[in-house]
Amino acid sequence: MRLQISRNELMLRQSRLASALRDHGYGGMCLFGPAHIFYLTGFAFIPTERPIGLILAPPGSGGASSQGGPATLLLVPRLEQEHAAMMAAAGRVESYPEYPGQRHPMEHFADRVREMGLGSARLAVDSDGFGGGYGYAGPKLSELLPEAQVTAARELVERPMRVKSGEEVELIRESARWANLAHSLLQEYTRPGLTETEVSLRASAEATAAMIRALGPSYRSLSAWFTGAHAGYRGQVGPHSAIPHAVTTNARFRPGDVLVSGASAAVGGYISELERTMVIAPVSEEARRFFQHMLALQETAFEAIRPGRRCSDVDAAVRAYFEKHDLMRYWRHHTGHGLGIGIHEAPFFDVGDQAVIEPGMVFSVEPGIYVPGLGGFRHSDTILVTGDGIEILTYYPRDLASLTIG
Repeated sequence: MRLQISRNELMLRQSRLASALRDHGYGGMCLFGPAHIFYLTGFAFIPTERPIGLILAPPGSGGASSQGGPATLLLVPRLEQEHAAMMAAAGRVESYPEYPGQRHPMEHFADRVREMGLGSARLAVDSDGFGGGYGYAGPKLSELLPEAQVTAARELVERPMRVKSGEEVELIRESARWANLAHSLLQEYTRPGLTETEVSLRASAEATAAMIRALGPSYRSLSAWFTGAHAGYRGQVGPHSAIPHAVTTNARFRPGDVLVSGASAAVGGYISELERTMVIAPVSEEARRFFQHMLALQETAFEAIRPGRRCSDVDAAVRAYFEKHDLMRYWRHHTGHGLGIGIHEAPFFDVGDQAVIEPGMVFSVEPGIYVPGLGGFRHSDTILVTGDGIEILTYYPRDLASLTIG
């Protein structure tokens, strides 16, 4: 199988964005988000304080390519020039010396915008300048291009990202296969007396090694999140599993612990999400009861996900189950979210998200119950919306008997 997005698909994405820009009356678009740049060019990089920006101009603009397609210019720091030239599907790759430099990188970027004939255009942006972090400080793009009409329009690139292509689905499906292996090893190695860190490292290393051997030298993770396959607990061990976004504490496993695990794998820049609730024997009646409620909540969500319905409908159905069974005091978060390049992407299974569910969308489905003093109960599965329902791409066992350790 193909292990990363083809250049043809990248060119199609750029052409579709160019058409959307033209339809909305924009002269071009400037993008600074790493996921947006990767989606359009295939260039995966480590974001730091050094700005990286992409300029895209539709055909007919001053910077249009001679072949009639959109013109693209990727500006990177000098240390990324060879890397970007090797990876990026961009018409031009240019560099500035360094950040902050004698002249700020955003000034170099504004120069390139003018060179492409967009200095006084109506410009769409995913953000008004580089987003920052890692000590970055710098001017807004609108300040550097006072004659341009700079308008936030990130939806023009993010809206197409919601519906996955066949190539994207196959990468996510492949991710799910290796997440399944990593989780199998995690469960096999989890035993009372051991620590979450040693078990996670062993399972992740063995799964990644198997993945690399099986997929061969063309495999690339191309992800900011994982370098291969991963499985672990991230601190969600025993009572701490009642904290949905706990951080690793190097907890030691004990009999009776409720565990919330997570597994994924990066393939060509795409990921899946697999989470399971496991229990180290003996299983208390209280844990058994909440586990069954959690399964019912996820089944409620699965049944509610249909093309043409709204994302809010799914979360409303799940919340109705919480209310009916007097569980709202154990509720902490919405039912799920889109995913693909990012761990979290729009749209969201949330009562406030009115997005219409469409075939080709990929989501996590992860309603959770969090009981202080006992633990958390959450399965997460990656699903693909089909023409008449869903396909569950992750396939690890979900029943309590299969997920009881010891």
